[in-house]
Amino acid sequence: MILVVGGAGYIGSHLVKELVEKEKVIVLDNLSTGHREAVDSRAIFVEGDLGDEEDLQMIFSSYPIKAVMHFAAFSLVGESVIDPLKYYQNNVASTITLLNVMMRNNVKNFIFSSTAATYGIPNVDVIDEKTVTAPINPYGHSKLMIEQILGDFSKAYGLHYVVLRYFNAAGAHESAKIGESHDPETHLIPIILQQLLGQRDQISVFGTDYDTADGTCIRDYIHVTDLASAHILALESLLNEEKSAEVYNLGNGLGYSVKEVIETCEKVTGVEANVVMADRRAGDPARLVASSEKIFTELGWKAERNLEQIIADAWKWHQKQQY
Repeated sequence: MILVVGGAGYIGSHLVKELVEKEKVIVLDNLSTGHREAVDSRAIFVEGDLGDEEDLQMIFSSYPIKAVMHFAAFSLVGESVIDPLKYYQNNVASTITLLNVMMRNNVKNFIFSSTAATYGIPNVDVIDEKTVTAPINPYGHSKLMIEQILGDFSKAYGLHYVVLRYFNAAGAHESAKIGESHDPETHLIPIILQQLLGQRDQISVFGTDYDTADGTCIRDYIHVTDLASAHILALESLLNEEKSAEVYNLGNGLGYSVKEVIETCEKVTGVEANVVMADRRAGDPARLVASSEKIFTELGWKAERNLEQIIADAWKWHQKQQY
């Protein structure tokens, strides 16, 4: 059985929907940002907290857990700057509690959902796993701290782990039964689609004078279902003892500017956006694009869905808005 912490959240719920086809799954989520309705009915659901040692021990004592997949971090960059304690408590301290219970119960396989925020503002056009990690906010720091802790646990206690650093997760399940629902919403594609549905007055484009072809920031968008498939391949590599300590980037290797994303949303939906130009935001690099060559070479994974497919699936979900 696989324990998925944070399995009611956006990325976690999509992983669970794919994973239940292959494994028995138990989800632990405190529903602070996740949605009970998003958890596949074939998974066992436990409402509880990542940092609650009693909750965790109950699960490990009751079920034959063979691996843990971690999606339970707080992830708002701006909030992490305002309230770093919240991020270090949940993302770092609570994860240590989880790892402690895992070691006590001799569970040695761990998949960690990390982030491109560990790289900070890199000075390269395409980011690979050898790019220097230099996070610039508490969120990025908290994720990198866990990566470093996993390395230490691997050497000292024999923990087997895979870290997956991804860039801009987007889209929704092709069934439109689950999708991206945050409060507040901070991600570009859902913000655009909400405006096109009349749920927002306008879309703000922060900065039009970057050193890019059209002056707006370029980002690497990846379909959430492609992310789920990468996690499953990583899990299989651990369970088959092919990998023991790896870090992989997940992206499509292509960058799309803010203007290109807006134009693609307009093309897919047939609705014209109301766009307002605004000043740059502090800390926004001009370009963040991932190389996923390592995971393709070692595990055979690559992103299958392009930007238009990402937006088409997201649009179907936003039109239904089931939760």
